Amino acid sequence: MMGKQAHVVVVPYPARGHAIPLLKLSHKIADYGIKVTVVNTEFIHAKIMAAMPDHKDEELQDRVRLVSIPDGLGPGDDQRDGVEVMESIRRVMPGHLKDLIEKIGQSEEKMIRCVIADATLGWILEVAKEMGIEQAVVWPAGPGGLLLHPHLPKLSELGVLDMNGTVLRNELIILSKDIPARSSTEFSWCNTSDPKLQKIFFENVLSIKQSVELSTWLLCNTFYELNSPISQLVPKMLPVRPLLTSDEQRRSTGSLRLQDSTCWN
Repeated sequence: MMGKQAHVVVVPYPARGHAIPLLKLSHKIADYGIKVTVVNTEFIHAKIMAAMPDHKDEELQDRVRLVSIPDGLGPGDDQRDGVEVMESIRRVMPGHLKDLIEKIGQSEEKMIRCVIADATLGWILEVAKEMGIEQAVVWPAGPGGLLLHPHLPKLSELGVLDMNGTVLRNELIILSKDIPARSSTEFSWCNTSDPKLQKIFFENVLSIKQSVELSTWLLCNTFYELNSPISQLVPKMLPVRPLLTSDEQRRSTGSLRLQDSTCWN
């Protein structure tokens, strides 16, 4: 009997800046003859499908299949409410993802070898681990955003941050002589005036450290020569080159915003 074809499940965070890079990564994986299923929330899935008419072709669906699971929000809920979205996906998506993986395993001759999760969705790795599936995380940006995460507990101990991520003291953070110092007032989760949203963003950042520790591989949207000083400081990072697309793939990897052709003039 022939062996089952390898199958990878990819789960982006439900936002444009995460979903599109992970979809591009999925097409790179499919180039090696691996079946890929990309799992988005119903809201993001609908937007991607509307922006990608080419993906309705059977040939594209055979390479990279797009499916959706509920995010727990109803028609009357505000998808722009970051607090509501984050709390809802944490609550309902793990069960739906497990059900989907079990359904795929029962209905197809393609063994799911690995679940690749956005680094901000560490709970997905727990689901994969429970099901005996290899786990990887992907960081859709450059490695600079990963440098600080392992040091956050220490910054809290030193009184630079409180438990909600609020900056208590302005400090210059120096991680290496080869990397410019960074001010504690520039932390990404502080770019909101909503304390509850800041706390959730900070908890999300803290969870990235746990996700990286739990995963077998950390995929990053870069190449080593571009960020070599930083790359050396990120454990088990695997650069997967800039996630760009060829002209023939462009319409199959989509965008959630209309293209502005006026910039060509």
